[in-house]
Amino acid sequence: MTGFETLRTDVSHGVATIWLSRPERRNAFNSAMTRELYEAFALFESAEDVRAIIVTGTGRYFSAGADLERGGQTFNRPADAAPAATDPTGHIEPVLMRTPVIAAMNGSAVGMGLTLPLGWDIRFAAADAKYGFVFTRRGIVPEASSTWLLPRLIGVSRAMELLLSGRIFSGTEAAEMGLVSRALPAGDVLAAAQEFARDLADNTSAVSVAATKALVYGALERDRGAAHEREHEVFRWMGRQADAAEGVTAFLEKRAPRWPLSKVKDYPPMLSE
Repeated sequence: MTGFETLRTDVSHGVATIWLSRPERRNAFNSAMTRELYEAFALFESAEDVRAIIVTGTGRYFSAGADLERGGQTFNRPADAAPAATDPTGHIEPVLMRTPVIAAMNGSAVGMGLTLPLGWDIRFAAADAKYGFVFTRRGIVPEASSTWLLPRLIGVSRAMELLLSGRIFSGTEAAEMGLVSRALPAGDVLAAAQEFARDLADNTSAVSVAATKALVYGALERDRGAAHEREHEVFRWMGRQADAAEGVTAFLEKRAPRWPLSKVKDYPPMLSE
């Protein structure tokens, strides 16, 4: 697919793959690439045939973070400017999307190149690559809600260690901490992410996946009782839909499911409130 200056995209077997494509700048984010990434997210979120989105890097790096081409003025923005790592276009944030977003971090990533994937759903890393929340070493603070997300992913103590020190760590260590799901040889990262995404596309209900994602993120901001009540409400609604009947029937008939519901048109109404 064309139309982007800083990205390459492809859709195959229900999976959209996005390549960050500024290899001459180690895929560092400038305003254009940030904007185009969210535009791509919006495009694939609205496409009924796209069941998962993968983001990876062109070349050896995933992303070197924010582009430092402005030198010492890189982070000097007007007080009323939008945060650098938030959506500047008004499009939906990945945590609110119905389509899973998977980071295939095929190489090193620091700063914004690591905090943005924290807000996505699943992360695969290159075992020997270098990762780091380097903000305190640049005289700034972490962004993209990473101070909220990281403690919930790996615990407060480990999050404090990484965020305060800004130290570099490997993909293998990231997997050991639970920051990423898998650490693989760099050349295997994208293939593993695509295999996972195609399994989602082939074997899971789009509405079930979207609703499960919403329940997990919603539960992070509710107490256990309220989260259980919402989960039960969605479970009862889903049980009356055509995908539930198809899922059981396909299993009993030992065939691949043919899901009738759409992530775009069919969605639990209580999750849209």
